[in-house]
Amino acid sequence: MAVVIGAGDVEIDLPRLAAELTEALRAGPAGPGQRVRVPVTEDVTAMVLVPGLAPGIPAYTVKVHAKNPNRSPAITGVICLHDLATGDLLALIDSAGLTAVRTGLGGALGAHVLARADARHVTVIGAGVQGRAQLEALAALRPIGSVSVRDTNPAAEAEFVAWAERLGLTTSGDAGEIVLTATWSREPVLHRVAPGTHVTSLGADEPGKAELAPELLAGALVVVDDPALAHVTADTTIGAVLRGEHPGRTSEDQVTVYSPAGLPMQDLVIAWHVYRNAIRKSPAVFDLGSGM
Repeated sequence: MAVVIGAGDVEIDLPRLAAELTEALRAGPAGPGQRVRVPVTEDVTAMVLVPGLAPGIPAYTVKVHAKNPNRSPAITGVICLHDLATGDLLALIDSAGLTAVRTGLGGALGAHVLARADARHVTVIGAGVQGRAQLEALAALRPIGSVSVRDTNPAAEAEFVAWAERLGLTTSGDAGEIVLTATWSREPVLHRVAPGTHVTSLGADEPGKAELAPELLAGALVVVDDPALAHVTADTTIGAVLRGEHPGRTSEDQVTVYSPAGLPMQDLVIAWHVYRNAIRKSPAVFDLGSGM
């Protein structure tokens, strides 16, 4: 029996999902991270991520979506969740919301693991959906003392500040000990940071995008989720840090960078989380019929 889970039907327990995603990253993917990326027009990129596999989850995902930074939402598409044993379709899930959660939570987990334990002040560069998703996820993982935001659009900055204050966060203009960048930039937006800063950058997930200057990367410990998918030269992976195979941050003054590409395995962990929540509340989903 397959179900459709729209954006309004998605139910997420963020602390529980963070624990599930951390465990999956520690274990490592059950298969290779594969993706097909095809430019469709000057603005639109179509992408297929297949397959999403993770130890202990009896399902796999295939995601088909499009990216268009000139639209809102910038990402649209669908995640197909299949039974691992039979290949039967279990669910069709709107990919925009899940991708935002996956990317935001994945970036925030990297920040939480690599930042100094006492880091409480956050700067967000990019006041869009992904900047909000990262900050909200990070606030679920550690206390946030204050947050500042930078964006080329003053109205977006003001809306972000109002949203953060509704979450109960204090806003300020101070530079953060944790910097979360979430832009579509193809030119560096961050050239230098203070010693001890952690930076999570989401902008190097495809060729041509670059949020961080080469000199910043050259002086930092650079961590990725999958070297084969990354578009930066990395020192190690977040899985290796979580497993204790790499120490991660080694000093209070060290600059650390987490630059995830986003793994199909992470799509599966989140899709399975959402699917289990949805089938416990059957009125919130729609039966497509056993013929599927």
